[in-house]
Amino acid sequence: QVQLVESGGGLVQPGGSLRLSCASSGNILSILNMGWYRQAPGKQREMVAGITRGGSTNYADFVKGRFTISRDNAKTTMYLQMNSLKPEDTAVYYCNVDGYGSTGVFNAWGQGTLVTVSS
Repeated sequence: QVQLVESGGGLVQPGGSLRLSCASSGNILSILNMGWYRQAPGKQREMVAGITRGGSTNYADFVKGRFTISRDNAKTTMYLQMNSLKPEDTAVYYCNVDGYGSTGVFNAWGQGTLVTVSS
């Protein structure tokens, strides 16, 4: 099994910054893609940012220039640096990882961390 543990959410004022982390562990031989998603109340889950095994990144238009996705050298922990936060960024943020372990391919989700942007 694969476990993802997220941290770093909280309450921040508009214009502020937060850094989310997602640590992966368990039956992992190789991680292929890592990504952040979010779900606001009453809305569908949407992709925020992703990073491939090779290091290529992509961002949703609504976070370009404000959010940065990265990972550690071991490629098991992923980060999302969020700057210039807006009230509309309020959501539960989830990390997603796909790859393969000894039992085959996997796609895992974290439990989510709440980000609230409010004055």
